[in-house]
Amino acid sequence: MNCSYLIKLSELTLKGSNIRFFEKKLLDNIKAYLKHTGAHIALRAGRMYAEADEAYAKDIEYALAHLIGISGWARARICEKNIEAVKKAVFEEVQAAKEKGAKTFKIEARRSDKNFPLTSYDICREAAAPVCDAQLLAVDVHHPDLTVHVEVRERCFVYGNPHKAHRGLPVGTGGKGLLLLSGGIDSPVAGYRMLRRGMSMEAVYFHAYPYTSDEAKKKTEDLAAVLARYALCMRMHIVSFTEVQMRIKQAGPENWSTMLLRMCMMKAASAIAREVGALCLISGESLGQVASQTIENLSVTESAGDIPLLRPLIGMDKEEITQSAIAIGTYETSILPYEDCCVLFAPKHPVLRASVEEARLHYEKLDCSALIKKAVAEREIKRFFAQRDEL
Repeated sequence: MNCSYLIKLSELTLKGSNIRFFEKKLLDNIKAYLKHTGAHIALRAGRMYAEADEAYAKDIEYALAHLIGISGWARARICEKNIEAVKKAVFEEVQAAKEKGAKTFKIEARRSDKNFPLTSYDICREAAAPVCDAQLLAVDVHHPDLTVHVEVRERCFVYGNPHKAHRGLPVGTGGKGLLLLSGGIDSPVAGYRMLRRGMSMEAVYFHAYPYTSDEAKKKTEDLAAVLARYALCMRMHIVSFTEVQMRIKQAGPENWSTMLLRMCMMKAASAIAREVGALCLISGESLGQVASQTIENLSVTESAGDIPLLRPLIGMDKEEITQSAIAIGTYETSILPYEDCCVLFAPKHPVLRASVEEARLHYEKLDCSALIKKAVAEREIKRFFAQRDEL
């Protein structure tokens, strides 16, 4: 027995002459998720279809629950293009929903094949009649428990309430970025938001053992693993920054320690980005959220890098970011009580309105370019993948 899924595409349908590039990447991505299932994947007229043996239903649903570039999906009943077959499929869909507790329903029909003899209204009326005659569910056209969708295409597709998906553009269509990943709530959400803009991604994490624990490192690795579910794969560069942070503590003004650390991180991340072919850095900064994220301090941070720095959360507040973290599955890991190096070395009274000129003077006095270069060269690299059986 096979299972079949109908998948609605997202904004890539608005693309013009280059739409084939986006469609191909979306197909490549879902095939990568399902390469072990033998699933048949097809894309036609703004819809994608997946079909595989019933034994792989959970694998398909896992892939669709994480695939970026689609707006929704549903397991569908496929039937012949005649009203009797449609009525039977609708009746079965309603029966299944009733067993799960549904009490009301309505039908929505979409007739892409205009040669089908019935209008969309006629399909709804005819398909609803057997359900009403059997008194399976009551009709409620405004707030039904179940909406049965009928799509008349090359065949007829009947399905219940569809699942919402992540929308966006297929991963791999928007260039490559390097995410500055910490153990907090914000940076994983920033990475996810850029994945939704089609960006492929690697991550960099700055570790300061023994001042930050191995648990803090493991926490960040777990966050990278969650992001890999959406990104298909994720390489994470783990940079030991203990010597750099000790130099800052010894030679830098205390109230500048956070800003100087961020400048050093930008220098290191820029070097790694050049090495791996990333065209930008990505951070989880939000304007005004903490002392280091005033507009002046953000300008100082950015001045230390030599490639663009994207801040997808810049206008979001903490509640919005937290809700996103909950939705993508990173929140519970992010709130584990293991602090990263930025928190542990934070000064009591940080500089709030840093200037780029003064920051450069303090940075030059540190003379830590060699330490940064050494940390980048000796970094550890780990890889994470999206397979369901690795969760």
